[in-house]
Amino acid sequence: MKKILLLGLLLASTLIVSAQTDSLSKSIQKRSEAIGHGGNNELKLNLLMTIIGAPEITYERLIGDNMGLGLTAGVSISEDDVDYKYIIMPHYRLYFGGKKANGFFIEGNAALMGNRDYTQLYYTDYYPSGGMHSRNWETKTQFGLGAAAGAKFLTRNGFLGEVYTGVGRVFGSRRLIEAYPRVGITIGKRF
Repeated sequence: MKKILLLGLLLASTLIVSAQTDSLSKSIQKRSEAIGHGGNNELKLNLLMTIIGAPEITYERLIGDNMGLGLTAGVSISEDDVDYKYIIMPHYRLYFGGKKANGFFIEGNAALMGNRDYTQLYYTDYYPSGGMHSRNWETKTQFGLGAAAGAKFLTRNGFLGEVYTGVGRVFGSRRLIEAYPRVGITIGKRF
């Protein structure tokens, strides 16, 4: 009889602890959503690339507590500092922090970019003074793959900051660029 009573008491305490844990996780989730950590969408601006002369805007959709899919679009407004005219970069991130999509992350990305290229034409037969040359600028589209690592910091009201660095390899490049940078200091908002 004592064994049955002890077994029943043990079973009842297990159910009570399980119920408390379940309600605790629901309250953490509700509190997280209330302070802005519960959203699954992020919109960010890369301040570092904006200062360099190629502003980038990123949209990221969180597809789990520790992963996200994003799309970055950038345009070069300076012809001297950045080798590409435009870049479109989808990326996948895996987060290792304790909170939802927060802390240290690694990223794999692909890039579709329009690079500046020129052809030089020399005319030496027609001009006795040594000739004349001209440059014709054109944009060529290229593809690349890369990786990056960084950290994301989230405030209580859903504002965020990121710091990351990485590089990508451009394929099919002869005279054009062979690599693209993946660097940033970004600010944004989770909603």
